[in-house]
Amino acid sequence: MPRSEHRPPDATPQDAIAVRRQQPGQPELVLVLGAGGARGLSHIVVLEALDELGIRPALIAGCSMGAIVGAAYAAGLSGRDLREHVTASFRDRAKVIARLLDARIGKFTDLMRGLGNPVLIDGERMLDLFWPEAVPDRFEDLAIPFLATATDYHLHAEVALGRGPLTPAVAASLAIPGLIRPVVIEGRVLIDGGAINPLPYNRLMAPGRIVMAVDTSAPATISETRVPSPLEAILGVSQILTRTIVQRMIERQPPDILIRAGADGIGGLDFFKAKAILDASAAVKDEVKRRLTQALEQAS
Repeated sequence: MPRSEHRPPDATPQDAIAVRRQQPGQPELVLVLGAGGARGLSHIVVLEALDELGIRPALIAGCSMGAIVGAAYAAGLSGRDLREHVTASFRDRAKVIARLLDARIGKFTDLMRGLGNPVLIDGERMLDLFWPEAVPDRFEDLAIPFLATATDYHLHAEVALGRGPLTPAVAASLAIPGLIRPVVIEGRVLIDGGAINPLPYNRLMAPGRIVMAVDTSAPATISETRVPSPLEAILGVSQILTRTIVQRMIERQPPDILIRAGADGIGGLDFFKAKAILDASAAVKDEVKRRLTQALEQAS
């Protein structure tokens, strides 16, 4: 079986693993981490706020970059652990580039022969190279129940994955067309979850829950005449789509708590600015603490 084909059973948000309450009488916290490219590193600051409050989510759902960060947190790593891992990983530019080249599927000679995309990356290999070693191979071994959202390319349908092999599910969630190779799971060709639902909170809202959704999509920037590079344009289109879908979702039915995160002026590929992104998101930590504390008090 090719590396990109896996056959774990998938899950819907409704039949995900039963979630736990914070304390008797308190609602359960469902944490949703959205897509956003490098801006999605801001999710780590939100996780640090939860750690400092001593609150453990009953369920985590993530899309694209949110799935990468969410799965690592669900594995039992703290927000501080993830901050240290990310800043250390992207400190050595040459090492990062070497790892990305190692995860690349195509060759530049293939482009000249019309055989493929020389920059296409195997998402599973990329995760193996960049994820902390503590992240397990299967959903069932996570410390917190977790869902990764992807898109069925042929059926144009949202798919929530919550059981079986973890790496292919998250790789499917971040498989931006033209950049990350699609993943085949149970005979379905899956691509970036952001194509349909980049902030997958809507199906998780229910009585007895507080759903906190963290949006790291990029707002519009000042108009300019600079023409983006081809790679930048691929990410840029994804960012535009993500922001548009999220805005419409929020107008229709907002989550219980909406947190806007992500540093201004950061592009989808600015991972080498990891430390600056995290530092610029410091104010988000206080907002998370304040709003979550208020929501718990009101619910009690």
